[in-house]
Amino acid sequence: MTDAADDETTDAVDDETTDAADDETTDAADGDASGDEREDPLAAAGVDPVVPEDAGGGEFAADEEVREFLREVAEDVRGDSSESKQLSAILYRVSDLYDSDEETSPEEIYLNVRHIMRIKSEGGLRR
Repeated sequence: MTDAADDETTDAVDDETTDAADDETTDAADGDASGDEREDPLAAAGVDPVVPEDAGGGEFAADEEVREFLREVAEDVRGDSSESKQLSAILYRVSDLYDSDEETSPEEIYLNVRHIMRIKSEGGLRR
């Protein structure tokens, strides 16, 4: 009878050890084992961070009406909060797509916004 009790105790210890090892493996796979890795805010929001190869290849015709409209909206949404200032800057940058004097692409704008969001999620430049 003691052998059966010993076997159950051993099985319980083995299960706990396996669970702990599984947790460590999961943490390592998620990049959280060191505690230094933070999840990409775009990934957390469910946004696909992959820019298609042809995204930067499209040309945007200079369109003064669209450019001015976007810049007016950018001025309207700009407020005192950092979020409204960021949104305004993004809209203004998007308006540059319709300005023949500016050289930018949707890919450049996307990468810049992603970089800004990462910095913001990490507490800003001054840590």
